[in-house]
Amino acid sequence: MISNHQIVALGVVLIAWFGAPFESAQAEDSASGPVGFVRLLHAVSAGTGKLELLIDGKSVRSDGYQLGNLTGGIALKAASYKLVFRREGVTEGMTKVNVKANDTTILIPFAEHIPATDKKPERWDIRILRLKQHESDDKRTASFVSVSREPELKVEMRQVDGTWEAVFVERLKVARTTIQQARGYLSVRCMGRELSSVSVGAAGNFVSVLYEDEKGELRSKTFQDYKYLSAD
Repeated sequence: MISNHQIVALGVVLIAWFGAPFESAQAEDSASGPVGFVRLLHAVSAGTGKLELLIDGKSVRSDGYQLGNLTGGIALKAASYKLVFRREGVTEGMTKVNVKANDTTILIPFAEHIPATDKKPERWDIRILRLKQHESDDKRTASFVSVSREPELKVEMRQVDGTWEAVFVERLKVARTTIQQARGYLSVRCMGRELSSVSVGAAGNFVSVLYEDEKGELRSKTFQDYKYLSAD
């Protein structure tokens, strides 16, 4: 599934020590042996109030998460866990994660519109995009991940020579392109809207997640990973 723009399919796992500190609700479990990590990027634009994450029935953070929040690594012993995402006005989403030592799974919960049927009215369900990492080389790359309602987005990234390079990002997939610039900030735009710039530093993979906010306007969240993303 790799084109000239290196479209790569669904899914993600990232190494947590490149992110923020562990979520305190699970940190006490990490002292007795090897652990893996789970991270969350909240992109559930439908519904109201905060997003709640439960791991095996236990709430991770009592005050929940704001739209666009990206957590640090939630430390968990190597095992299988049931994760549930809840937000008022949206049908909850559930997934199981097999946590492995020194691995991190990033989950992107988002809202999916479900049309009405003879048996049920229309509604919004929480779906969960899971991403996984693979070994990378020493190049600087940008990966665009879309949970937007649009089937495809044309994202443009300004390269060091001033030209705008188009990257076509299919919904629920990852599109990757090479970054020519060694340092600084790269401007990113889509559908006439300026998105979060990409801050380029050491070699690695610079990730930009595309989603709608509660008003239906396109937003993005960017962070750096040191490996490539592909489908789980």
